[in-house]
Amino acid sequence: MQTTLEPPPPPSGAPPPPAPRGLLAGRIVTGALVVSPLLALGVAVPLLWGHGVHLRDAILAVVLYAVSAVGVTVGYHRMLTHRSFRPNRALKITLAAAGSMALEGGAIGWVAAHRRHHRFSDAPGDPHSPQRYGEGAWSQVRGFGWAHVGWLFSADATSTRKYAPDLLRDRDLVTLDRLFPVVAIASLGIPFGIGWWLSGSWAGAVATLVWAGVLRMALLHHVTWSVNSVCHMFGRRRFDSTDHSTDFAPLALLSLGESWHNFHHAAPSSARHGVLPHQLDLAAELIRVFERWGWATHVRWPDAATIEAARLPAPKASIGKVSPVSSEARG
Repeated sequence: MQTTLEPPPPPSGAPPPPAPRGLLAGRIVTGALVVSPLLALGVAVPLLWGHGVHLRDAILAVVLYAVSAVGVTVGYHRMLTHRSFRPNRALKITLAAAGSMALEGGAIGWVAAHRRHHRFSDAPGDPHSPQRYGEGAWSQVRGFGWAHVGWLFSADATSTRKYAPDLLRDRDLVTLDRLFPVVAIASLGIPFGIGWWLSGSWAGAVATLVWAGVLRMALLHHVTWSVNSVCHMFGRRRFDSTDHSTDFAPLALLSLGESWHNFHHAAPSSARHGVLPHQLDLAAELIRVFERWGWATHVRWPDAATIEAARLPAPKASIGKVSPVSSEARG
């Protein structure tokens, strides 16, 4: 989330642009997003004690989770970061707007940070590697905390000009990035408004906001952050990648297939991450639907030869770690 949306490069000979000054504001916003679910629970427990969760809140929470999760996994990640398929303009805008509803930051900054992660995965320069502090037990605990949430407060901002210049040239995405605060407010305002409309009371509106707004947001945040932390520390390795990426099956459903992280790092541009027969990848299935409807073209489906070439020999396909190559060797 620590990224800077920068203007196009200045003309030759012009002085460099000033350093970004929004770091403190970014940390405050990040802190609010991390802490707000706990505060929401503090409000919800006394307010809703003895009433449980209304069916409308649960249904709306599932719907909004699905919309924002698709926006992040299919839109931010596979469409924009890795160019796994080419969307028509309407699909591009819709998926990017849905990703903004996850409140994980604007599309351009998100993409820049993730591309940097792939450039230096689990090596110096990776913005959120859990291997940051070394191999010891305490170092691994610190690394997990850093990869999961600590990096969001880092002063080491990722340059969008360096890592997402193509997105900076896209007027639709630049406009959506500037409208991110509006979309973020709408993401929480929608459940509050629906709760008020259906219940006719402040208590009903707040309850829907808590369950379908704040806690829905928090769940998706932790699922996304777990791909950074859990899926670089725990799970199985079946494919040859130059980092510690793993597959973690328990997260597959909630992450829409993002937790099949090992093959993704072996073949980042693939539209499908879960390539083995038992690996559920809902994001890939949705991309296939978009392809059938003509909304997505040039989809990068991995063929059998690519999958087989990336496979590790059977004795090595385990929970064991690898020694990642240096960033220089990666190119």
